[in-house]
Amino acid sequence: MRMHNQQIEGSRLNTAKELIGWMGAMQAQDYVMAKWAIGQRLPGTTDSSVEAAYNAGEIIRTHLMRPTWHFVSADDIYWMLELTAPQVKRVLKSRDKQLELTETIFSKSRDMLGRMLSNCLNMTREELVQEYANIHVATNENRLSHLLMRAELDGIVCSGPMRKNKLTYSLLADRVPVRTVFSRDEALAVLAGRYFKSHCPATLRDFVWWSGLSVADARKGLEIIKPALLREVITTETYWFADTFKDTPPAAPSVHLLPAYDEYLIAYTDRSAALAMVHNKKAISSNGIFQPIIVVNGQVEGLWRRTTVKDLVKIEINPFHLHNPQTTLAIEAEAARYGAFLDKQTGLSTRLLPETSL
Repeated sequence: MRMHNQQIEGSRLNTAKELIGWMGAMQAQDYVMAKWAIGQRLPGTTDSSVEAAYNAGEIIRTHLMRPTWHFVSADDIYWMLELTAPQVKRVLKSRDKQLELTETIFSKSRDMLGRMLSNCLNMTREELVQEYANIHVATNENRLSHLLMRAELDGIVCSGPMRKNKLTYSLLADRVPVRTVFSRDEALAVLAGRYFKSHCPATLRDFVWWSGLSVADARKGLEIIKPALLREVITTETYWFADTFKDTPPAAPSVHLLPAYDEYLIAYTDRSAALAMVHNKKAISSNGIFQPIIVVNGQVEGLWRRTTVKDLVKIEINPFHLHNPQTTLAIEAEAARYGAFLDKQTGLSTRLLPETSL
């Protein structure tokens, strides 16, 4: 059901903006892999078409919900920032203090960004480092990331179009001139509705983790939309379902190469439905690094990695155990699909992970 509702199986959407709007937001700190997360859910799309939507400002990459990058629809960015940015700022407050980033410095940063980006439309991180130096604001020890993240949370900047394979920043008001705003209760209800429709079955704890909201706010959002949901108690957990689950087709054999930090795993606190505990440390490191995963019939059964060399993408398959010939062929087909997404030829190799691998 999660694979179906997340559009990994039987996708019913056509564009990157539609998909991101359906999902609410999608984690995107690894830009290249995050584009593939979209491609997995939109059969027939390509890396270049996803990037075209990004360059056009239809989807925005910024910090919201949790202190990490997310893709969000341009239609949703203002109300979602207003709802979630205060919580993210509270999470970052201690680290900002350690870096001696005061409100005075943040204000100075906002003024510079507004002035420079009004003139240049978009700038790379390297260009912005020089501008910070010109106003005597330090960017070392990861200060640059915190300065730019705060400007994102304040609604000043967001992702700009790619420039010669480099990420840029632009003024949010230029990229998204039309603001969609909700009351706080409306925003809580919309975000809860998006999450439980696209990620169900899921729990309140899952929604708290995914959204970064306080338990009280997350519960309030769920309470508002409860009449539209069904629930099922499994052991001690209450799982909430959108009524769309009635249309879920019977499970069919499937294989997917999902990217690192894919919503299929990261959007839940309990991932045991898809990831056996014995393999947990292989797929997710002790410091929270998520690996690209091989998913067979809904279960994580291995890892994969890719290396691109000109017109070739080399894919190494690292299964947890030997697969039957039919599954092996399906994995090879998925690898070829990823190559087609990148418009590259595919080279494939396999290395079985040892049982003791972490």
